[in-house]
Amino acid sequence: MSVQTLTVHAPYNGAVVGQVAVSTEADVEQALSVAHGIFRDRSQWLSKPQRIEILQRSAELIAARKLEIATQAASEGGKPLKDSITEVERGIDGILNCIEVLRTEGGHVIPMGLNATSQNRVAFTQYEPIGVVAAVSAFNHPFNLIVHQVVPAIAVSAPVIVKPAANTPLSCRTLLQILAEAGLPTGWAQMVLPTDNAVTGRLVSDPRVGFFSFIGSAAVGWMLRSTLAPGTRCALEHGGVAPVILAADADLDDALPRIARGGFWHAGQACVSVQRIFCHRSIAEQVAVRLGQLGDAMVVGDPTDIRTDVGPLIAEREVRRVDQWVNAAVAGGARLISGGRVLDYNGYAPTVLLNPPIDSNVMQKEVFGPVVAVYAYDDLADAIQLANALPYAFQAAVFTRDLDTAMQCYQDLDATAVMVNENTLFRVDWMPFAGARLSGHGVGGIPHTMKEMQIEKMMVWRSRAVRG
Repeated sequence: MSVQTLTVHAPYNGAVVGQVAVSTEADVEQALSVAHGIFRDRSQWLSKPQRIEILQRSAELIAARKLEIATQAASEGGKPLKDSITEVERGIDGILNCIEVLRTEGGHVIPMGLNATSQNRVAFTQYEPIGVVAAVSAFNHPFNLIVHQVVPAIAVSAPVIVKPAANTPLSCRTLLQILAEAGLPTGWAQMVLPTDNAVTGRLVSDPRVGFFSFIGSAAVGWMLRSTLAPGTRCALEHGGVAPVILAADADLDDALPRIARGGFWHAGQACVSVQRIFCHRSIAEQVAVRLGQLGDAMVVGDPTDIRTDVGPLIAEREVRRVDQWVNAAVAGGARLISGGRVLDYNGYAPTVLLNPPIDSNVMQKEVFGPVVAVYAYDDLADAIQLANALPYAFQAAVFTRDLDTAMQCYQDLDATAVMVNENTLFRVDWMPFAGARLSGHGVGGIPHTMKEMQIEKMMVWRSRAVRG
């Protein structure tokens, strides 16, 4: 029987960049059977020295092929090459971070001997893998997202089955091949790529899955969570509509390049991209004009060209949607400062809108495109109220030189992280990274993901020789 394949096309020009095998329902069942068999046979679990050796070797192999891997990621996902190189470097650092966690996190001692009941006892905890990990990933960081979902599982000795985005499966396959080359035994990290969403749903909901990791849209993530078998833990990372507040005293020379990068990086296709910018009325027009100039100066084009600042959107339908949202905002009264144009090869010009209607899509929904909306405010409390008006809560930011303003925003904004004098896109991979409300569930970031993929198992030892 012939194997069905999926052809992967570059979003920039439609060129064929590779092919991967499509997974049938039988393939998914086989993957689950293999992974669950490994997990249930504790003699197959990988020791810490084995895991550390595999991860260290994987990091070395990736470093040796960094440009090749980054070029592949740029080709299939559209993120500019210079940013894809950074993505691969982050992936290497994430793997090394897993090793650091293995070397420093080893459970806890539970106090005993505190009363008559606990006399003559010692108690401590250690970590064990929770079970098979099923991961469903997104297209926008095709290498580093897979690192974040797969490598922590291997680090804690949990077999993992990963379904990459159909647009960007090549980077996933490359990472798994490198793990195997580094010594990871067969069956520990498997990639499946069903073309039928129902088959993916059966993978996620299977009772043999101990942990479900999802990165993608809120609608799909919450739906899949509702199907999980009893006992399956999960972490969901969805999008946001990131708010930024610019106080009247903000250092605009410092702030605006950061905000422009936060809004236009990877064509706005990041879950914490800058989108809604609430500016004090005294600076709002100046902010919008200067952001427009920064956007106009960016090179939009071929993501494999090291000179490119902004690559294409992932698909033509996304270009059409973004353009419709921008046109609707302008029709509703927004002032188009810059951009607002469809470019060749699925490109969209970095776009700045001033004072769009509050009920417009660009103010209410995640654009996931290179579009920022600048909105003037008179009172900080009103700006915070508008920032909090949506059912999303992820990363937010405030630019100010005043400590009280920064603290008011930190305390009052609905967010899981508030950046002061930095854009909402800021992230290092060892920090907690989590959406709340519609934006997600659970906590990401390498150490936090490793913790969620394990159980903390306690031993209580009674001995008359133990003195409290």
